Amino acid sequence: MGIVKIDDELHEDVRRASTVQCRSINAQAEFWMKIGMLAEAHPGLSFNDIVKQQYETAGVRMPAQAA
Repeated sequence: MGIVKIDDELHEDVRRASTVQCRSINAQAEFWMKIGMLAEAHPGLSFNDIVKQQYETAGVRMPAQAA
């Protein structure tokens, strides 16, 4: 584990987003980094595709879509 230096404005954005997502500031930053890394590795996938794939990998059962 280490320290990551980020701009004060970005840190404030992370803090605000973390309250909306009910995550710690560190967890929110980690989420954004992970999703960003996956988006760079798989440019054809949308954000929703990446998140869905992560849920599937974790074994989370998603409810069926309403018709």
